[in-house]
Amino acid sequence: MINLRKNIVKCLLTIVMIFSISFVTVANENQEEESTKFKPGEFIMHHIYDAHEWNICRVGEIQVYIPLLIIVRSETKGWNVFSSRKFQHGEKSYKGFRLEKKGKYKGKVVEVLDDGITIDSKASLPLDFSITKDVLGVFVSLILMLWVFLSVAKAYVKNRGKAPKGIQSAVEPIILFVRDDIAKQSIGEKQYERFTPFLLTIFFFILINNLAGLIPIFPFGANLTGNITITMVLALFTFFVTNFSGNKHYWKDIFNSSTIPWWLKFPIPLVPIVEILGMFTKPLILMIRLFANMSSGHIIALGFFSLIFVFGEMSVGIGYGVSVLSIAFSIFMTMLDLLISVIQAYVFTLLSAIYFGMATEEH
Repeated sequence: MINLRKNIVKCLLTIVMIFSISFVTVANENQEEESTKFKPGEFIMHHIYDAHEWNICRVGEIQVYIPLLIIVRSETKGWNVFSSRKFQHGEKSYKGFRLEKKGKYKGKVVEVLDDGITIDSKASLPLDFSITKDVLGVFVSLILMLWVFLSVAKAYVKNRGKAPKGIQSAVEPIILFVRDDIAKQSIGEKQYERFTPFLLTIFFFILINNLAGLIPIFPFGANLTGNITITMVLALFTFFVTNFSGNKHYWKDIFNSSTIPWWLKFPIPLVPIVEILGMFTKPLILMIRLFANMSSGHIIALGFFSLIFVFGEMSVGIGYGVSVLSIAFSIFMTMLDLLISVIQAYVFTLLSAIYFGMATEEH
């Protein structure tokens, strides 16, 4: 047990060190590339936003990165598929398209005229189906989940009637926790089994991506749960499952609850209006909570790193002095993010299970 704890601590410290070195290196790159004053806001947003290429590191003057696939369709040029390498980090256009580096379309693939001027109309933007950093991160997490669950399923068949071993022994307690302490407790004995596969899927998807976002090494490091579109899709899944599973009692409580006085339903249906709004605010809260919590940890850590270069521009000595505190606080935030990653996966799954239980509750 003591050796296990030591190994866990060593792994955590290694992750933190890599995390720290990676961001310090990238921050130095930004300073070298930008001859102007260091801009913390741009530095932070650069790492929070999605991208059309996956930066690995810089070796001397050579930037090591993985170009991703650009898939766009415009009304004038039709379908186009090519590598993001053609854009050369947004410096050049290719086939009438360009990766915008500034302005309201920053980070988007835009269509340009023959003279290189951007078509300044949202309606003229090409449909973008590109494989971005976050999209590739989704595929990586799905492959990882398939590997974990298929390995565990195979182990159950192979070790039937025996004590769990290897990855099976690590995953089984989590599966039992989600089934018994979340699904069964929140939904009830009769209905919990039909919702357990969905709850297990979102729990492991959120947990894996929360933890992967803290490891700045390819193929990890994509800030998936800090992308509001990802959390929106997860919340929409919960919304649709809740309402499609709702029984007669659930819908009656929304539109005409027998426990509500008539004067709250007629002539102005106050309670039904509040209940209908509640149907939409529940997934909205799920979406914003996960997005805000996972983004804030990255922003705070990057903010502490930015202090090193902000004070370093004033004085090299002050920069070195502040760096000790900045790295210490960054390590603390990284450790706190590990805890928050688990808590947010638990909270999202628990609230989803509670909504399912409310929708299927008997009279």
